[in-house]
Amino acid sequence: MPSSPAGLAPSPASRSPWRSLKYPSMRWWSLANFTSNAGTWMQLTVQNLLVLQITGSAAATGLSISVQAAPALLVSLVGGAAVDRWPRKTTAAVSQALLGAVAFTTAVLVATDRLDVTVLMVLAAVTGLVATVDGPACALLGNDLVRKEDVPSAIGVGSLVHSAGRLAGTALAGVTVGFLGTAAAYTANGVSFLFVASVIPFLRPVHEALQPSGTATVTAVTPDEPVIPAQRGTRARTKTRPTATAEGHGRSTDMTVRQGLVYFFRRPRLVALAGITGISSMFGRNYGLTLAVLVTGPLAGGAGAFGTVSTVLAVGGILGAVLGARLRSPSVRLVGVLAAGGALLQAVAGFSPSLAVLLVLVLPMAVVESVSDTAGTTVLQTDPPAHLRGRVLGVWGSISTGWGLAGPPLLGLLMELAGARGALVTGGLLIAATITAGFALRRRRATTALVPDAEEHAVPGFTAEPLPADDRTAAPRPGLSTAA
Repeated sequence: MPSSPAGLAPSPASRSPWRSLKYPSMRWWSLANFTSNAGTWMQLTVQNLLVLQITGSAAATGLSISVQAAPALLVSLVGGAAVDRWPRKTTAAVSQALLGAVAFTTAVLVATDRLDVTVLMVLAAVTGLVATVDGPACALLGNDLVRKEDVPSAIGVGSLVHSAGRLAGTALAGVTVGFLGTAAAYTANGVSFLFVASVIPFLRPVHEALQPSGTATVTAVTPDEPVIPAQRGTRARTKTRPTATAEGHGRSTDMTVRQGLVYFFRRPRLVALAGITGISSMFGRNYGLTLAVLVTGPLAGGAGAFGTVSTVLAVGGILGAVLGARLRSPSVRLVGVLAAGGALLQAVAGFSPSLAVLLVLVLPMAVVESVSDTAGTTVLQTDPPAHLRGRVLGVWGSISTGWGLAGPPLLGLLMELAGARGALVTGGLLIAATITAGFALRRRRATTALVPDAEEHAVPGFTAEPLPADDRTAAPRPGLSTAA
């Protein structure tokens, strides 16, 4: 297990996508995540078949998925607050152990033939509830293991680990069920959770390796962070300076859910990121739906043709994760440019006359989407002050679950009205136009915001020379900027 700070300082100029693996704790964390992802996908592969076997109803299968997702919509904010309040390593280890206990319980009930649909729904709800804490805790713990400039690499490596775990889990599921039965898949998943829980205590966040044990540091708040909370009618000129704990992230006396909400919605770059990701999720990216209809409909392909398209999408996602891992300080502007570019490729793909042309376009679509996801996740997880990151991820979890539930029905309705080609073209153009309009509005606000400043500081009897156009737009107010 990692115990030495040696090797924790990679070259500051490095852009290697694998630079996060220079940290010993990150290597252990990646191995643990691969094991956990393989176990999770092994269970997910057999879970739907198990629901069908018990109920014989496709509707019940869909309901079990919704029951597990519902807590993310309703209580993610509370889960994020818990992550900020409790020690991160302890929180992640306990949540992993609880998920393992749920998996073992399900395995016992399946093996003894005592699992019915009601119990299955309850277990699904418990899993979803624990995941509202486990998700942000594990995400932030992984980021704590590397320096801030190496977080994109950690996220990219995590994406690759997730893809590899998914492939391994789905492949092992069939073998496991065939030889050992359905209960064995749940047991394997439980063991994978316990493995992660056993690794976590030995992980060393970067700050622990670079400073003596028990040393207290002060986390300064950056100048453009909004005051949280602020009294109405007052202008606060100083901000809270939370003291870092042994976990390496500052604590504030105000640990409420409201504080996370206020910070998120007073932070223009996070609101912009949510808008970009939301509209992209609702009118694009659901390629499993739109491309399936396009391939089997206008392009007259079959299941094999769509399988080929899905494979190219997966390959593009992996390539994009590698490219995204090379980033160091991505911005919301970069996320928007990539999302708009991917949307235009989607619109062009709607005109594909053949499967071959579609495959040529699908690859860069997947690459751009994956790089955009890595950049956006990096901004989301590094922009807030350390003591607010759990709650910010909680806000994000609720919002993203909402658009994840609303997107497929909305896209399905669009396909009913305009067809698969029309949905791809219309959705792509709508995404690109919305993002472009947002950038134009921000530029206009940044430009006009300088006029009140000039009037406030004007000297009577003195007329200033007008600034060149470049100077008027070069220094927007910090509070209006959505770029990193």
